[in-house]
Amino acid sequence: MLAAERREHLLGLLAREGKIVAKDVAAELGISEDSVRRDLRDLAADGLCQRVYGGALPVSPAVVDYAARQDVAPDGKRKVAVAAAALVLPGGTLILDGGTTALAVARALPQDLACTVITHSPTIAAALLDHPQAELFLLGGRIFKHSAVACGAAAVEAAQQVSADLCLLGVTGVHPEAGLTTADAEEAAMKRALAARAADTYILASSEKIGTASRYRVLPWEKVSGLITDADSHDAVVEGIRALGVEVLSAD
Repeated sequence: MLAAERREHLLGLLAREGKIVAKDVAAELGISEDSVRRDLRDLAADGLCQRVYGGALPVSPAVVDYAARQDVAPDGKRKVAVAAAALVLPGGTLILDGGTTALAVARALPQDLACTVITHSPTIAAALLDHPQAELFLLGGRIFKHSAVACGAAAVEAAQQVSADLCLLGVTGVHPEAGLTTADAEEAAMKRALAARAADTYILASSEKIGTASRYRVLPWEKVSGLITDADSHDAVVEGIRALGVEVLSAD
């Protein structure tokens, strides 16, 4: 089989099965695992898959820039946001991550809700300026323009000085084996710092992120309280996550 044919086979397998296991493909095609890994490196370089240990997973569509992400699955993000906003109790303190789903959460919070919102996202803070009873704390640092959030050492240090009842965290990839991932190392570190300061952390994930992976791990499943998603509750990946003991809140 020619390299181009192997590439098409791998892409088809990824579309059908949602993952590629290098040793299984090597046995099926009668080639070495090194050949499969080289093919996967080429596909990953073209942005067509995300390599993981032992094979590859679909690449998340949420790794595009902030402006472009606003047009990705807006209905799903709105559903997730409404379900997430319901977790914020009057008088509570919320750490709200940046990103387009978190922005939808900010817009879904009741206008008269008395709460405290801590965020490292200027766009989130701006969206809550017209909420008269919401106290706002903006964590500063170097702005990562791709996601419109503060990251880096200064932002992590600022995060370590706060605490909250609830953290609502966005990621770009959600998978039972690969875990919770995002595309930037510093952003992943900032998300970990935020999650560490809350009693409960829920992951915001519209359906296009389910079953995908990005390069950097944010958190293992045992570090989160639950997942909020509009994905089908009978989806194999969602069932795999639930089997890990993770609470899955359906946003429909």
